[in-house]
Amino acid sequence: MTELQQSLEETGQRARVAAYALAATSTTVKNRALRAMATALRAREAVILAANRADVDRAESNGLAPAMIDRLRLDAERIAGMAAGIENVASLTDPTGGTISEWTRPNGIRISKVRVPIGVVGIIYESRPNVTSDAAVLCTKTGNATILRGGSESIESNIAIAAALREGGTGEGLHEDAIQLIPTTDREAVRLMAGLDKYIDVIVPRGGHSLIEAVVTAARMPVIKHYNGVCMAYIDAAADFEMALKIAINAKTQRPGVCNAIETILVHRDIAETFYPRLAAEFEKAGVEIRADDTVRRILGDRAVAARPEDWTTEFLDLRIAAGVVDSLAAAIAHINTHSSHHSDCIVTADTEAAERFLNEVDSATVYWNASTRFTDGAEFGFGAEIGISTDKLHARGPMALEELTTYKYKIRGTGQVRG
Repeated sequence: MTELQQSLEETGQRARVAAYALAATSTTVKNRALRAMATALRAREAVILAANRADVDRAESNGLAPAMIDRLRLDAERIAGMAAGIENVASLTDPTGGTISEWTRPNGIRISKVRVPIGVVGIIYESRPNVTSDAAVLCTKTGNATILRGGSESIESNIAIAAALREGGTGEGLHEDAIQLIPTTDREAVRLMAGLDKYIDVIVPRGGHSLIEAVVTAARMPVIKHYNGVCMAYIDAAADFEMALKIAINAKTQRPGVCNAIETILVHRDIAETFYPRLAAEFEKAGVEIRADDTVRRILGDRAVAARPEDWTTEFLDLRIAAGVVDSLAAAIAHINTHSSHHSDCIVTADTEAAERFLNEVDSATVYWNASTRFTDGAEFGFGAEIGISTDKLHARGPMALEELTTYKYKIRGTGQVRG
């Protein structure tokens, strides 16, 4: 057994012990620990920012794309937001211990279906250091131990954040191994962690295609994937132009390097000649490159470049967008169901019937009518934070937060019944 294997084995063993302790920890203690974590983050702001500067400097030297550097970068405002997010999670209802349903059988046995922690949750993620905090605090609230393995680009930031969280939590009685961070950039750690099914109950990968595939291939436990965000917007013939422009610009440019930004826009043929020039003017101001089908290129001329076949399924995470024209609502739905990643898609229309059909027939985790896809976020949904945004259908779909970090068990209470 290599040194890294031994280290991860010990991490798993400690996490399992911590999980049993956490499952027995009261909501009061967990909330007190969470608030102490928020205090510790604020107190260690200077240390965290210094660590983050080292990560950002290295990323810039390595030529990381500006949008990815934005995901990596922390400042005082973002740390304050992380701390506020922790306090918000502390204020939310603890789902563990809640009764989902209960009934009594004819023989008098009483059966309760009750929410309980999953146990040990492994999180493998890239770039965004705020995931360290979000994942750890949601797991803490739900009584799960967590093992975190962040990307090499954010290693210093992750170590500093995890240290602050551990310091705050253990000071208020949380088990010392409730939150563990794997402090290595060795890629072998991902494969080894995915094999720790003796200790890790579920693993959640957040990142690019290659990371997801590596985890899915190696995992010996259930995987909940936070896959690509190939999100799309459809501008219907009955759309209000001003609303459509506002939503499209926000969904593409507010933070282009995140998974809920749109990567494709589709416009109904009846309005394309009028709408696309206005949209192109707004995109030009924002520096967005338009990769268009033949119809849009004819409308926009040299304001657009020809889309390649792969552009319709690409998560650009940058100021680029694929743009097309469709003949009908049905064609838009078919395109989205075929080419999107089933993450977040929206329709802009004043036609209620068209909107309801879109909401019903688009097979994605979150589907919007007259609102930006940028709202696909645990905090925006009122969940406090999120582990990730699942594009799976089992056991979680969409923003994965407190309830999705629980499973259930049956509690059966009898009075001496035996089966004949």
